[in-house]
Amino acid sequence: MFMAKKSLVNCPICGKQNAFFDDPIGPFCSARCKMVDLGGWLGEEYRISEPLQPQHFEEFAELSGDNLDQPEHG
Repeated sequence: MFMAKKSLVNCPICGKQNAFFDDPIGPFCSARCKMVDLGGWLGEEYRISEPLQPQHFEEFAELSGDNLDQPEHG
């Protein structure tokens, strides 16, 4: 049976590394961090500055394979 490679990410709240797909709370490491993030959105600490436009993606057009998950290392 084929086993997919686990995608490790850092929790955006506390920085703890965890497997993105292991828990239904990804990319967060815990329900607490998920709720802290939600509180940030509800308290308007986070904002989307503008709608995404096609030119925002131009620098990533040439990426392929594993580089799609880590564009800063491409």
